[in-house]
Amino acid sequence: MALRERFELDGFAAVVTGPGQGIGRGIAVGLAEMGCDVVVNARRLEDCAETARLVTAAGRRAAVVDGDVRTEAIMDRLGAVCVDTFGRLDVWVNNVGGSDDKALRPLVDTPDDVWRSMLELNVTTAFCGAKAAAARMHNGGCIVNISSGAGMRGSPLTGPYAAAKAAMLNLTQTLALELAERAIRVNAVSPGQVPTEAFRTTLAGDPDRLDELAAATPLGRLGTPEDIAAAVVYLASPAGSWVTGENLLVAGGRTQRGGGTRRYG
Repeated sequence: MALRERFELDGFAAVVTGPGQGIGRGIAVGLAEMGCDVVVNARRLEDCAETARLVTAAGRRAAVVDGDVRTEAIMDRLGAVCVDTFGRLDVWVNNVGGSDDKALRPLVDTPDDVWRSMLELNVTTAFCGAKAAAARMHNGGCIVNISSGAGMRGSPLTGPYAAAKAAMLNLTQTLALELAERAIRVNAVSPGQVPTEAFRTTLAGDPDRLDELAAATPLGRLGTPEDIAAAVVYLASPAGSWVTGENLLVAGGRTQRGGGTRRYG
């Protein structure tokens, strides 16, 4: 197989959680552009429908499943729809995550409900997604967890989010070891600063902050959803067939703080 062909996903079928906008949409469309049919799911149906439209515009089939993925039943439904619609399941991307609570506070001042919600949104969804994927991957496959550079270091004022993403990285490593005998690869991608719609909302009172963040990045710019999609395509494709249990930091270079930060969507 020529090297170029090793990045192609013709005939593959994927599930992407949380692809309504931003990084998730970029991943879904990127997979489609490389030949993959995609099941998409998001909390806002209109966003999900737009992502599905972009997938079909790329020449691939799309299936839309609405519902909150913080329930195991929805994860099972996503897997079932993928197999029933496309006849197979090759790639599962646990992209849904981020934070419903945008407040910055010390870890010890975090309300219990915020802590539990953060773990549920970022870790429990990945756990349930991996279970649903592994149950339907019979000839190998690939699971990609979208984590964050924040999970790789201490993260003052965003502790619950960072702790959840750190847990996701350990989940990735453990699943990789346990599923290797079934030829199911499990990896993570940790985005750095990507100015999605939700991220910009948190900086609405300080628009100059985006320029400051870009200047503080070794490569001198912020990331794009397409940057993250390219990493997912590599891990999901035959080109990444000898990679498992790894975390790929896509953050424009490591800063003294370890690269990456809180992801908002």
